[in-house]
Formats: sequence, C-alpha cells, structure tokens
Amino acid sequence: MAGNRMRGGLKLGGALVVLVVTSLGLAPAGGPPAEAEPQGIFKLEHLIFIVQENRTFDHYFGTYPGARGIPTKPNGSFKPCLPHPVLKKCSRPFRTNNPVNLGGPHSHWAAVQSIAGGKMNGFVEVAGKNGHGEFCVQNPTARRCRKFNGPQHQPDVMSVMGRDDIPNYWDYADNFVLQDMFFEGVDSWSLPAHMYLMSAWAASCRKVSNPMSCRSNPEPEPKGTYAWTDITYLLEEAGVTWGYFVGDGTNVSCGSPPCAPDKKATSTPPSWNPVPQFRTVQQNHAYGNVMHHEDFFDMVQGGTLPQVSWVIPGIHNSEHPGNGTMATGPPHVTRVINAIMESGYWETSAIFVSWDDWGGFYDHMKPVVVDNMGFGIRVPAFVVGPYAKQGFIDHQPLSSDAYLKLIEDRFLGGSRLDPDTMSRPDSRPSVRENEPKLGDLTADFDFTQPPRPPLILDPQAG
Repeated sequence: MAGNRMRGGLKLGGALVVLVVTSLGLAPAGGPPAEAEPQGIFKLEHLIFIVQENRTFDHYFGTYPGARGIPTKPNGSFKPCLPHPVLKKCSRPFRTNNPVNLGGPHSHWAAVQSIAGGKMNGFVEVAGKNGHGEFCVQNPTARRCRKFNGPQHQPDVMSVMGRDDIPNYWDYADNFVLQDMFFEGVDSWSLPAHMYLMSAWAASCRKVSNPMSCRSNPEPEPKGTYAWTDITYLLEEAGVTWGYFVGDGTNVSCGSPPCAPDKKATSTPPSWNPVPQFRTVQQNHAYGNVMHHEDFFDMVQGGTLPQVSWVIPGIHNSEHPGNGTMATGPPHVTRVINAIMESGYWETSAIFVSWDDWGGFYDHMKPVVVDNMGFGIRVPAFVVGPYAKQGFIDHQPLSSDAYLKLIEDRFLGGSRLDPDTMSRPDSRPSVRENEPKLGDLTADFDFTQPPRPPLILDPQAG
C-alpha cells in the first residue's frame, strides 16, 4: 500500500545491511503499477462553457462589493456621465429592475464609437443611431419609453442591475469565482465573438478550401464556409470528445451553410452557431457533435457527457436585449449548472459562464488591447466548480482565449491553435492563447482542497 515501508536484509562481507524501501505508491514487484492521483487541472475531466448574450460587467455586477465596478462619488452616487444627443444634460448609470431591455448597437463600428479611444463615453450616442433603443434615445420623454429609460430619461444602455434582479448570478459570485476583467475576444458582435470562442480568430477567406487564404476581419460575412482551423479539429485529432449544444428546435443538421434561421423561440440563430460552417467540421463529418439542450440534459443524466461542452442559448433564454428576458435567461443557466451539480460529474467538472458581447450596454473599463481585433468591451463572467475558490474575485485580464488555453492545457498537452505547430496551419497573425496579457484560469482554482459541495439554486429565483 502507498506509504508502507518494506524492510529487508542483505549480508555483505559478514555485515548485515538493512534496506529500507519506501513504496511511494508503487505496487509490489510483479504487480501492476498503482495509478497516481490526478493533480491540478487533471482533476477536471469535464469542462462546460455556458455562453449567454449581450451584457456588460457594469450592467450586471457594477455594484458588486469588491469588484471593479462603476466608479462612485463619496455620497455613493454614480460618477460617470455620458453625453446625450438630445437631452441638454449628460446621462448617468441608474438602477433598473426591468426584465426586458433594449440595449444598443453592438457591431464593430459601435464598439469603436462606444470605446471612444478609451474614454468609454460613446454608448449613449451610439444607442441613438440604431437598434432597439434608438427611438427612446431620440425621444427620451416618450410615454412608451418610460419603462425602459431612467429617472432622468437615460437610455437603458446606462441601466444597472443588482442582487435582487439577478440573485442566482450574484449567489454564484458569492460562493465561487467572479471574473471582473473578462473581455469579449473581439470588438464586434455575436458572430465574430463565437468564432473567437471556437477558434481564437475571426476572418474572411478567399478560398473555402484554403486556410492560408484567410485574413482578419472583425465583421465577417455570416455565410459561406470558414476555412481556418478551429479547436474542434485539435480535439478530434486527439480523440477528445466534444459537444456544442444549442436551443431545442435548431436545425443542427445543416451541412451547407448558411442555414436559414429557425423561427422557433427556443432555437439558436446561426450567428451564435458557427460550428457547422467551419471547414474542419465539414471535413470531419462532425455535424453530429452539434446537439440540442435536451441532448445535454440526457447525456448528463445518462453518463455520456463529452469532455468539452459548449452550451449556447436559444433566443428566448439568451438574455439578448429585445428578445430574451431576465425571466428566462438566468433560469436556463441555473438549470444547466444544477444538472451538473446533481450528477456524478460534479466533482470532476468546471463550469464557466460568460456573455458573448456587450449588447450596447455601458461599461466603464477600458479594454485591454492585445491586437487590432481586440480585446473588446468587458462582459460578465464567473466560474463554478468543486475546486473553484470561494468568494474569489479574479482581476486578471481574460477572454474566451483563456477558455481555449485551458482546454489545450488540460486535454491537448499544451498544443495551441498555432500555424507553426498544428497539422492544419492557417494564416492567423498571432496565437491568442500565448498572448502575454492574457490571464491564466488556473488561478481561479484550489486543487489542494477537497471537492466542495454543490450549491443547488432555484431556477425560478432568477
């Protein structure tokens, strides 16, 4: 047994030499070697990434104690005040409990205009130029805008939620890890954000069969085939199981993208599901790895969950401004987390929750710049798991690139989406996972602690 000592005697020149051998976990001679206990990230057999839609850190956690939230004055009122294109006064953040929000434009130009060279003061003006909230910026006193706008007619891109509005998310932050420097991988909208989620790049390609024909593009066309290499290619090559789970009713069998959007409220739009359009997935005939939410729950219950899973919302539970609501988004996330917690997977899993882009909402934190594609505007993010630190706030700069880095370190021996090392090189200009400014997710865990018990929350609590 490990730790036991075996004593033996040997006579050399008439003297008895006593041998003391410590087994160090080795089996006796003639038997199979004992398996060492997994250490560090190798205690994590399953990684689950839940990605919701279009919110900022300040919008959800701007008043969370200890986090890098919205700057305040000595009297506790919010300090930032952004130019309003119609009102003769600037607009400050305000508390809201409205379960439906309008948000603002969130394309590449909107990100550049909102960031405003690092001044972070263009969000209100951008909201007045396009999108669901345009009317209420241009007509701030209109009756139909009262439920969205603030007490001084601020547009809801300046709104802030608190513990009473999203209690489950705040409970996860209280009990596990809140990441207050998590940025969108690219300063653009959902499609390129999901491209970065799966491949650490967004690009346009001249030839669908040639990964070297691609060039960086923060506004790629949502059609055609994406020729560069994504993480599923490396996973397939290494025999690592994976699943990309989308809303029930989504057409997951589409093999000749672009796919027509499904009209069901439970379905996931194609722009949130770029996986079938990657050339690698098509060549590997891996469409079957794109599944529905009901498949996720069945696999958890049946003990067949892939080693790496992404859970992408349908429209109705996405929290996307103008479509998803707070009445359905947080309950969806809670049900996914509860499913893992109530299963045999809990003690060997880590769950990561983030939002794909900022949705037009205000955030005061200037993005960390790593290249000409990003990072983008800060979004909410937290980590849940048996080895996650308790009540820890991670201040490292992070993005979805850190997710890929963890996947690669855990399952791929540290291999990267790197043209110089992968068997299917492409023309990406940098290896995002090796970016010096990118933090390391292992800092969010304490692998020396016993697995922590699950925290089952009521999905209907919100």
